[in-house]
Parts: sequence; structure tokens; C-alpha cells
Amino acid sequence: MSNNELPSQGLLTDPVRNPSSAAEPVRTKRAFLLILLTLLVPGSAQIVAGDRKIGRIALRVTLGAWLLAIIALVLLFTNRTLLINIITNPVASLLIVLVLAALAVGWLVLFVNTLRLIRPVLLPARMRPAVVIALVLAMVVSSGSLGYAAYLLNVSRNAIGSIFNAGPAIDPVDGRYNFLMMGGDAGADRTGRRPDSLSVLSVDAKSGQTAIISVPRNLQNAQFSEGSPMRQIYPEGYNCGDECLINAINTEVTNEHKDLYPGVADPGAQATLEAVSGTLGITVQAYVLVDMDGFAKLIDAMGGIRIKAGGWVPISGDMVDEANGIHGMPLGWIPAGDQKLDGYHALWYGRSREFVDDYARIARQQCVQQAMLKQLDPATLLAKFEDIANAGTKVVDSNISSSQLGSFVDLAMKAKGTDVKRLTIGPPDFDASFSTVPDFNQIHDRVKKLLASASSESSPAAAADSGLQDAVLQPSAVPGTGLSAAGRSAGPLAGLPATAPSPSPSSSDFTPVTTTPGGEPITEAMLNQFKREGNEQAIRDLVATNGQCAAL
Repeated sequence: MSNNELPSQGLLTDPVRNPSSAAEPVRTKRAFLLILLTLLVPGSAQIVAGDRKIGRIALRVTLGAWLLAIIALVLLFTNRTLLINIITNPVASLLIVLVLAALAVGWLVLFVNTLRLIRPVLLPARMRPAVVIALVLAMVVSSGSLGYAAYLLNVSRNAIGSIFNAGPAIDPVDGRYNFLMMGGDAGADRTGRRPDSLSVLSVDAKSGQTAIISVPRNLQNAQFSEGSPMRQIYPEGYNCGDECLINAINTEVTNEHKDLYPGVADPGAQATLEAVSGTLGITVQAYVLVDMDGFAKLIDAMGGIRIKAGGWVPISGDMVDEANGIHGMPLGWIPAGDQKLDGYHALWYGRSREFVDDYARIARQQCVQQAMLKQLDPATLLAKFEDIANAGTKVVDSNISSSQLGSFVDLAMKAKGTDVKRLTIGPPDFDASFSTVPDFNQIHDRVKKLLASASSESSPAAAADSGLQDAVLQPSAVPGTGLSAAGRSAGPLAGLPATAPSPSPSSSDFTPVTTTPGGEPITEAMLNQFKREGNEQAIRDLVATNGQCAAL
């Protein structure tokens, strides 16, 4: 036998490359081995048992993919912001989607080729189904996962493109990013939205420590910031009478003063941002306007939120007496105590103000916002990513640049678990009449103290003084009773105390009111009976604490 004949004869007897000469148990082991090789090191099965040229190409691609994955893993721990910016960049994310899709298809082709190499006809009949099932499962785990990742990333790209713009990046001011969150009903028949809720989310640019400042929609004489075009019309503030509430600025500018904002996509939203900036004495850099329907769908996509409710909240029926603010029979009630709210009920929990005033609603809105921030954990985000992304496209308008999403997502992750400080420009932090005749110097001072207490860059002296600042900011240290009790008449439930200052939404040190002063359980039937009798005061007494809320 010549030396030239030895290699060819070796190939013929090699059970890996030529299984026909091997025993049945060897063929079965070989089949599972090739599947495992294709799953763990794509291309290696072709190297050892098939077309080595295809195997070498596949191995090079595999090694390149591993290298990119290692780089991404390093960035995750060393520069998470850069990694997120790459993933959210429109061009880079499209390239990643195409690469993931190509890898998924290539891996699928390799598995088909591996099935050909296995040659199922050579396997024992009883083992063929097991081998095929193993190969299909491996295909789903590998190629299917890559394909699904490409799909989710494409969903993310579309959502980001719908929600955020491609404008310039914003810089922190005094070490903080300040975002105006506006909630309102939007529709094709509406021109200029009147935001139902206004709040500023102020985030420390380094630590992510967050403060929420709520501005009542009925604030009068709002001050426009320096440089605002609206100062030409209202140099002394938005003081054109009782109708000039801060939430009317959006409509007025949209309908009458668009020309003052050439090139601005949403002049009404921009003007409202400037009014909030001037009123609070801070620079608000960006806004997000959320349609209430989108808000409800977002909470549904999260799987609901968990809160501790201080009092019963009505789901109000149609208005029957607009002059006196009286609605018809409630459509339902949200009970006091620990609750898990779906989107519809969370929307009503934050929207309802029947039987109480706007400040109870603001407190509940703060609580809902905090519950969303607290409970949207990575596991929920991954499990419900598509639903959350699609719900996010219901955001009507935003001037946040998509180029900064990496920074802001990183800040949000840092903020997880930190205390959220809060301030309301009204009860419980200011007197109930404050929104009608606001003292802007007092507002600026209180906001400054709030943000100082929420800053990560405080000096040791400032940190020592933070307890003093917190005491100044606590509801018990300021005038006001939490909810307006002016004109409270002695009703059948007058034994209940006037509403006490509401605790911070992050605090759960309150007892939900679930019984009458006599100890009888409050029920939906009881509340509805009072409503049918026209005894609105009895209901007010029973639900007076519904501004108290804590995120669970």
C-alpha cells in the first residue's frame, strides 16, 4: 500500500466524515455531536464532517460575532451610555438589525447543512425523531433567538423614530436635566391641547437622583422665562384675567401666536415649557406630551402598577351641573388600600378630581408616575418589550433628541432605588389659594432648596444641612391642609378629621380610610347611595384622604 492511499482509506473508515461504516450507536452519537457543534461553534460541524471551505467561512463569521459580543459586553460595564447610544442610533441600529437577520439566516442554513451531514436514513428508526427534535430545538434557540432580537430591535427603532426627534443634544443646567411632562387628551378634532397635568422631572446628571415638581393646571400669572417670545405679549406674566391659566398657554399660542416660534414643531408646547421654566425659576430643557390614551396603554403594557391608596377614588360619570362641578352617577370606584391598577383604572386614579380638589389629583399623579418609574424593571421591560414600545408611540410630541437616549436610559437605571423628592405648587406644600396669587420668589426659593436636597454634588456642609432642607420641604412644615376644606359643612360624617397634609408619594406611613367614623366598612354601594340621595358632602368626608398614595 502506498503512502498516497493511506489518507483516502482513513477517510473511508473515519466515522465522523463517513458514518456509513460505523455502528448504529456511533452514528447516533455523531448526530447529536454535530448538532451540538453547530449550536455552540457554528461552522465547526462542517470543518470536521463536511465542506471545510463552508466551515472556514462560517467559523470566521462566528469569531467576528463573538468579538463584537465581547466588545458590547465590555461597553456594558465600562461605557453603558455609548452602548445604548449605538443601539438607539437610527443608522447603527438598522445595520445591527441587518447583521442579526443575516446571522440568523446563516445559522439556519448551517443547521440544514448539518442535517444533511447527519444523514438521518443511516440512523436507527427509533432515534430519528429524537435527533430531528434536538435539531429543531437548537435552531429555535440559536437562529430563532437572533431573528427575534432583530425583530425587537426594529420595533425599538420604529418607536424611537416616532417618539423622539433628531434635534441637537441638550446639556445639563446646574448639573441637572429638567423635563416637562404634560398629560392631556389629544385628537384629530383638537387644536392646541390643554394639558391636564404638568410636572417637571428633574434628574441629577451624574447620580440620576430625581425630584418631581407638580404645577397646578390652574396656576395664574405664570411667568415666561428670559428670552421667551411670549414676554413680548405678557411682560408681567400671563395675566389676562381668570381665563389665563397656565394650561391655556398651549391653546393660545397654537391658535394665535405661532408666528412667534418660526421653525418650532409645536409652538404651544414650547411656550408652556417656557412658562413653567419662568414660574419655577429653572431651565427646563425638554418636554414630553403624553396622550392619556397612550398613558393607559403604556401601563397595560407594563402589566399594571401597584399602589397604596389612601381613600376611595370615583370613576366619574358625565357632568350634569358644570357651574357647580357636579357629575352624574360614578361609573365605578377605586377602593382604598393596596391596589394593582390596569391602564384604565390608573388613568382614572390620576385624572379624577370629583369630591376633592386639584391638589389631591396632583398627589395621585405623582404617585402614579413614581410607581411607573419604580416598577418598570429590566425583567418587565424585556418580557413586554414589544407592547411597551408600541404603547410608547402614543407619546404625542417630544423635543428630546434620540442621540441622548443612551445618557437618559443610563440615568434612569442609576435612579432605580433612590428616593424621589417632590414638591407641589399648591397643597400640601403651599396654601390652597396660592395658585391664584402665587409668590414667585417663594416658589423659586422652595424649588432651589428641593433640587439642592436632591443633588449628588452637595458639599459636606450642604449634606449636613439637607435634613433642614427636607424639613422645610415636608408638608407638615408648610401652610395648607393638603386638600381645601374651606366651607366644610357639618355632615353626617363630620367626625372624620379635616384632611391632613398628604405624605410624600414615596412614603407609606399612612392608614387608608376604609371605614366610617362609626367603624362601618366603606363600600361602593354606600357611596353610590349617598350620591343618589344628593348627599355630596357625605362622600367628600369619606373620600377626603384620596390624595394620599404610595407606590408599592
